[in-house]
Amino acid sequence: EDRRATKNQTMADPKALINNLSRQVQTDDIESGKATLTKLKIWMLDIPSGHEAPLESITLAANALELGVLLSVADLDLDAFARNISQLKPYYAALSSIGSDTTERKCHVLGLNLMHLLVDNRLSEFHAELELLSEDEARTPFVSFPITLERQLMVGSYDEVLNAGSNVPDPSYGFFMENLLETVRDSIADCVEVSYKSMKLDDAVTMMKFESKDELREYVSEKREDWIMEGGELTFQPPPMGSKAVDIPSMKLMAQSLSYATELERIV
Repeated sequence: EDRRATKNQTMADPKALINNLSRQVQTDDIESGKATLTKLKIWMLDIPSGHEAPLESITLAANALELGVLLSVADLDLDAFARNISQLKPYYAALSSIGSDTTERKCHVLGLNLMHLLVDNRLSEFHAELELLSEDEARTPFVSFPITLERQLMVGSYDEVLNAGSNVPDPSYGFFMENLLETVRDSIADCVEVSYKSMKLDDAVTMMKFESKDELREYVSEKREDWIMEGGELTFQPPPMGSKAVDIPSMKLMAQSLSYATELERIV
């Protein structure tokens, strides 16, 4: 009886810590959350390996690391994010092996990991992760969102990718979307500057999905110093001398240019 009481007390400690961590993640109390997560990871060291690990302990550990993933996103710490994902995978595998592979935040975490791989352009790893998903997991908004984004990027539907920024399945996706949108804007800018000699500032703002001309000016000053903004017009410098046609992915560029031209006509 004393042994059962001791075991129940031991199990209550991680449960209480997980409740604290959940509250800290929800309130963006990052430093306290890190301290709580550290305590939970120390507790995880005592979980037996292999088949001796109790189901409840495996599930609690997975729940703790899922919260750790969300905490690292809130902290904008990609190294911690990758560590928590790596530590989490064996627990997912253990749960799957005993037919209990569903945790409260699993699809959320899987979706965030796909977003991370997509932003890093690690497409082979992205597709390897897709192979591990069940059909039900792939259909959830958390997971289907990055899958759709990847398809849109592959066919050059940049406008749809930019619009997706306002339809994320959870605020935690915002960090990765910001990075992805910057990459997409750079790609659009590369295409625009070789497709047009100049365009109206209003059209450039719309095409690149900026909120204002000031945002466009900031982008130009930071990344496109050779662009000239003057009199309501944006003028692009000609390509450097010596550039060859083979330097430009012609078919893809032509398709994108036609898409932008069509979009510009619709705007005007």
